[in-house]
Amino acid sequence: MPSATQTAAKPAAKLFEFQSQLPKLPVPALSETLPKYLRSVEPLLSKEEFAKTKKIVEEFGQSAQGRELQKRLEARAAEPGRANWLEEWWNDLSYMGYRDPVTPYVSYFYSYKDDKLRRKPTQRAAAIVRAAWAFRALVASEELAPEMARTTPLCSHSYKYMFNATRIPKKPSDYEATYSLDSNTHITVARNNQFFNLDLVHNGQLLSAAEIEQQLDRIVERADSTAAVPVGVLTADNRDLWADNYQQLVESSPQNAQTLEKLQSSAFVLCLDDTKPVTREETHRVFWHGNGSNRWFDKSLQFIVCDNAKAGFLAEHSSMDGTPTCRLNDYVLDQTLNNKVDLGSTTVRSDLPEPEPLRFVTPPKVVRSIEQAADRFNKTVSQHQLRVLQYEAFGKDEIKKLGISPDAFVQMAIQLAYYKLYGRSRATYEAAATRKFLHGRTETCRSVSNESVAFCKLFETPTASPQDKVAALQAAVKAHGAYAKACSEGKGVDRHLLGLRLVLKPGEEKPGIFQDPAYANSCHWFLSTSQLSSEHFEGWGFSEVVPDGYGIAYTIRKDALIFHIAAMKNDFGLNSDHLAHYIKEAATEMRATILAAKLAAGPKL
Repeated sequence: MPSATQTAAKPAAKLFEFQSQLPKLPVPALSETLPKYLRSVEPLLSKEEFAKTKKIVEEFGQSAQGRELQKRLEARAAEPGRANWLEEWWNDLSYMGYRDPVTPYVSYFYSYKDDKLRRKPTQRAAAIVRAAWAFRALVASEELAPEMARTTPLCSHSYKYMFNATRIPKKPSDYEATYSLDSNTHITVARNNQFFNLDLVHNGQLLSAAEIEQQLDRIVERADSTAAVPVGVLTADNRDLWADNYQQLVESSPQNAQTLEKLQSSAFVLCLDDTKPVTREETHRVFWHGNGSNRWFDKSLQFIVCDNAKAGFLAEHSSMDGTPTCRLNDYVLDQTLNNKVDLGSTTVRSDLPEPEPLRFVTPPKVVRSIEQAADRFNKTVSQHQLRVLQYEAFGKDEIKKLGISPDAFVQMAIQLAYYKLYGRSRATYEAAATRKFLHGRTETCRSVSNESVAFCKLFETPTASPQDKVAALQAAVKAHGAYAKACSEGKGVDRHLLGLRLVLKPGEEKPGIFQDPAYANSCHWFLSTSQLSSEHFEGWGFSEVVPDGYGIAYTIRKDALIFHIAAMKNDFGLNSDHLAHYIKEAATEMRATILAAKLAAGPKL
């Protein structure tokens, strides 16, 4: 990930400078995608199943229907004014049209390292606000340099949805609302399930950290002395139910519409939680979902500070993937933890207005809806298990010395761990970025390959030599790297096949490739994985994507590997603790085997 604090010898490019030069997301040829698809499903199928699937896929590739669907998709991609052939479909199917609660199922969070300089929660919160505001100023002025993949610029489009943005519930599909950064200089502060409006500019001057801290102290004192109906939990509900309750809220009083507008147009939300989490699981749960009420889950950005000064961040995923928010948070933490942040004057102006409570009118029918939403939230959260594995034996530096890509090493450790636990390999999703293309987001890197399965089997064979095991590991890593590279070039299989499905017209027969059980099975993500890394993070996380699967978010630091392993408590018998145990065992065995093989090979001449 490009560092938010990197400086170049020549003047940095402007945030949107390369947008007009970015290529469009390609539509791969069927002759590229179909063989790649077959290679990806082969390790998931029996020989008989694969023979049947191979015949179906080859027939599709040679059929008039296959050529026609490809032609339609290529025509869509070539339409004048269309930035990205996938964008509208993907945003609706995966996010805006998705009706399960955004928390815990869509949003993701970061857990921060402790700030040794700021033990008082409102003091730390004030420093975070100042640092985030500095980043916001770079976005607003477009002075923030675009992210780069080596020398290739990445799309900056999602930065438009970072600050002063919110998701708004609507049937059948939500939508994103953005507001002027120039005219909306306020943030929303949440405390004790209540919301307050805090303008960060007074008499044309940005509030200093000392002034923000005082205002936050005022909010804490006021909120803790009163109780309020926890309206925020409505945002944690099923999106159709929230859409209904949103309308009910607006229709209950004109004041509610004004309150919503003020909250939704704010730069971001700062949540001051009254919890004091200690363990990694406790802190991750606070930042992942909290109590459901001291949040506004629709907002793009929520910074969270607990009463023991533990801090983190929660992102609404619909319009923004992880790399831009990772950059934002890395910047905030670099600025605060290393005491680089400009805190402003230590003098507090005497004429600062009291923070404004954002009040909702809640008649009995709204209260009932809130109570029901809270019950559903509590039930959903209680159905989830979580284990955080902090693996401190080694990290990125040691893995590189072993001669392996750190991400590929971790992916294979996850594969081996799952194999140890279940005795088989199953479909695995790893998020791969396609942001080198205009409005690009992600592609699915299918982590299971014939090579990865062979690697797992060989590592579980006690008679296999270290040299043979390492050779199998290297082959698996090479296959993973090749697939990941193809994904970054827009040439994975999942988005292309999705597009071919979606250009089907009503009443047209679904091609055999999509009726084949192998297709659905290969897209059923028993393992949903993703990496976002910063030396300032104590991990990050999200949920599983299927009831019988795991969600594994991992951070690769120089000296440690951190895994957030989430799953449901249900009849499938999932066990995050056991999977964490085997990830640790797999990583340790992989390193030991590589070192053993090197030792057996003797010193190089």
